[in-house]
Amino acid sequence: MTAVTEKAPPASRRWRRNPWGHPWFLEGFTWLYLIWSLVPIAIAVLFSFNKGKSQATYQGVSWHWYFRDPNNSVLHNPQLHAAVIQTVRLSVLTTVIAVPLGLAFALGINRWRGKVPATFNFVMILSFVIPELIFGVAMFFVFTVLFTSVHLGTWAEVLGLVTWNVSWPAIIVQGRLAGLGRQYEEAAADLGANRLATLRRVMLPLLAPAIFASAVLVFSGVIDDFVIVDLLSSSASNTPMSVIIYSTQHGGNGGPALNALGTIMLAMSFVIAIIGFAGYRFLTRGERGSSRIDALTTIAGGEG
Repeated sequence: MTAVTEKAPPASRRWRRNPWGHPWFLEGFTWLYLIWSLVPIAIAVLFSFNKGKSQATYQGVSWHWYFRDPNNSVLHNPQLHAAVIQTVRLSVLTTVIAVPLGLAFALGINRWRGKVPATFNFVMILSFVIPELIFGVAMFFVFTVLFTSVHLGTWAEVLGLVTWNVSWPAIIVQGRLAGLGRQYEEAAADLGANRLATLRRVMLPLLAPAIFASAVLVFSGVIDDFVIVDLLSSSASNTPMSVIIYSTQHGGNGGPALNALGTIMLAMSFVIAIIGFAGYRFLTRGERGSSRIDALTTIAGGEG
């Protein structure tokens, strides 16, 4: 008998039979999106190293707009230099205050039973629901009408950013607590440890990955925050990079130095993301299910 060779169906029919095969369309769409979103950023970074002032003609690689120009570089321009320092200051202060508060809220809500903690738990997610503009305007009125002793400026910005970002550590740590359960605390209590010793020697080491991820998330979020800091800043000395970039570019005064400032802002976020990814992987080494996807998910805002 002669073997009958069945002719392969066309590609369109094969896709209809198995739509979960190689997703050529989705893959192409993903590449188009990456090109569309990354090429403008790459151009801005490239022109931040331009020797000349032109935004259209590239004249060679130089660090002119970072620190070599005696007047207009990021290092020597007082406004741009102060913006970098203010951004780092706000990120550090907000992280140092918001993460311990979020940890305390998470532990309290997790151990507190009843309708009241359930209500507080709902309040914790309000920052994901309320538009940031509405929240920023509300904080502006708080510091200009109610608590006038706190003037607009650095501390008003810090208080506003802490209030906005405290939900991140609270939710991430709660997710970690839900995954751990109560067995470690019960085992420590059986061995004679009091609550303080259990928290210090058992819970905090176990919660370290979530705490670290929260700190990275808050720090990186403050770097590119715009609405709250724009409404609560009072002068150029307490205006961070995001506001300087927007106001200068919107006023038509953008240039290579502004591209350099944006590149510094991008590099800070990128470095923090790498540190967060590597740190979370290190802190969760040996845990079942600890993978690169878990680390990326947690750093992006969810508990892996």
